[in-house]
Amino acid sequence: MLPDPVIRTNPDERHAQLVRVPTWMWLDRAMWRPVSKTATVPGVTVTATAIPRTATWLMGDGQSVVCEGAGTPYSRKYAADSRSPDCGHTYVRSSVRQPEDAYTVSVTVAWDVEWHDGGQQGLIPGLQTQAEMPLRVAEAQALVVA
Repeated sequence: MLPDPVIRTNPDERHAQLVRVPTWMWLDRAMWRPVSKTATVPGVTVTATAIPRTATWLMGDGQSVVCEGAGTPYSRKYAADSRSPDCGHTYVRSSVRQPEDAYTVSVTVAWDVEWHDGGQQGLIPGLQTQAEMPLRVAEAQALVVA
């Protein structure tokens, strides 16, 4: 069985994202690795290895992002307004008019399965795992006074 993706964001998904501030997305590193299984029947042993290839994010605002890997976890070594080097999105509208005031963010991980036995091998592309979560996006207003 393939592992389910575990979505992570910065700002943390428990807090609202902000309009025009980059949102970082990544998947738990523990699931972004090859998974191998071996099966044996009399005379034949087959090993199959599933390899995660891409993560396709639907951001809930009509935009999508395709990432070639799990994404880079945010850390304090990055400036607060910096963009993710490999997997991010910037919202331009708040989620206030969405159901429960949140966008539904989903990610689909595409896996390829490579298999081999004594003298044969093959590839099964296109297996998928998915996850989703609500993500609130707020808009901060500034007032400049003299």
